[in-house]
Amino acid sequence: MQVRIARIFNTYGPRMCIDDGRVVSNFVAQALRKEPLTVYGDGKQTRSFQYVSDLVEGLMRLMEGDHVGPFNLGNPGEFTMLELAQVVQEVIDPNAKIEFRPNTEDDPHKRRPDISKAKELLGWEPVVSLRKGLPHMVSDFRQRIFGDQKDSDAASSKSSA
Repeated sequence: MQVRIARIFNTYGPRMCIDDGRVVSNFVAQALRKEPLTVYGDGKQTRSFQYVSDLVEGLMRLMEGDHVGPFNLGNPGEFTMLELAQVVQEVIDPNAKIEFRPNTEDDPHKRRPDISKAKELLGWEPVVSLRKGLPHMVSDFRQRIFGDQKDSDAASSKSSA
């Protein structure tokens, strides 16, 4: 048995824990609940975000291939925390407020994976952009936070018929 090693970078998508403390789920849950989006520091620190299906594809290629790694699996496209908050605003609520709070001491300024080894040896790179993947996560969070209004409306109209 050979061990394979993957370094997994920020991943988002449906079925994440709503209150897991990760920035994407925090912003989505805050915007849906009409709470201010909390940005720490000046919001210029960067992160990269990969959609869950991209991660799964990368892991499958790693497990089915001949290379053991380590491989960075993440999206090299960078967003500042402020840009991420603005994308969440665009998708959920353009009137959502952004609230700045003091930054933590240990917050890295930049976090971006070098995926050149995964591209070269696994033929893998992420294909789902943040703007394409985020609405799927938002829809899932909305349903879990508020319940599916369509299903409950349909059920109530059937029971009254």
